Amino acid sequence: MAQNAPHLSVLLAQVLAGLNIQPGGRYIDGTVGAGGHTEHILQASAPGGRVLGLDADPEALALSQQRLQPDRDRLILVHSNFARLKAQADAHQFTPVDGILFDLGLSSMELSNPQRGFSFQLDGPLDMRFDPDAAQTAADLVNTLSARELADLIYQYGQEPASRAIARAIVAARPLHTTVELAGIVTQAVRRKRRGKIHPATRTFQALRIAVNDELGALKQGLSQAVETLKPGGRLVVISFHSLEDRIVKRFLVREARDCICPPEAWVCTCEHQASLKIVTRKPIRPEQDEIERNPRSRSAKLRIAEKLGG
Repeated sequence: MAQNAPHLSVLLAQVLAGLNIQPGGRYIDGTVGAGGHTEHILQASAPGGRVLGLDADPEALALSQQRLQPDRDRLILVHSNFARLKAQADAHQFTPVDGILFDLGLSSMELSNPQRGFSFQLDGPLDMRFDPDAAQTAADLVNTLSARELADLIYQYGQEPASRAIARAIVAARPLHTTVELAGIVTQAVRRKRRGKIHPATRTFQALRIAVNDELGALKQGLSQAVETLKPGGRLVVISFHSLEDRIVKRFLVREARDCICPPEAWVCTCEHQASLKIVTRKPIRPEQDEIERNPRSRSAKLRIAEKLGG
């Protein structure tokens, strides 16, 4: 396993407060990663609290297994995407639960390992899979999609205004095999179009990573299943790192906090929808400046909290 950069848990105090952790409670960490949030959830829920930790990345699970060894009797770790959260909770007789956490996006340990292919600054294969058993890699997309399909993907998932120029440049340079190759092609395609603080390849790499891992589809499935899995009064806490994720989370919470979701022009409610959540954070919680200085990755983080209704 490659040597990875240390991982710092984002918005840790806010997550623990948002989950409203109680001794003896049951909690699911849908993105356990290196185990930072999980470690503190276990500590706060002691002596009898338990955590079911899921992650699509087996390397992350191996690290968290080592880190959380002292609490192994109160912990279940499972190699699984949170898109299968309900099935995993049922399989391990872990329902209903008091709180669920999703810490979305890419971890520093994944980004710092060149063999994973996530970084445009480190030379490695065009992989970008969280789960190495998944069939599709970034290389597959880059080398097989048409220019139009690539442009649509880069624009939709990366919000990249130069997506067409980038797609044409990629197709002209194929086949591409490494991250540095791709980053160079993207930089050449946009260098006359933009000057800014972010690297020219940032949005393209984000788009490919999201597509390879179906991150937005998994998020929608995970949010819905989280509501089913929570007990009344249980908390859902989500940390997102870019606007596409945050928009999905915000819209989901708003929808589930309403009794009627009929279109505005409807005269009579026919949807029979009932609110399942109460929104705790009307505006997302952002990291303070001191956390951003300690952990630059936290700069774009937004935390939203909701509580399941009923009782």
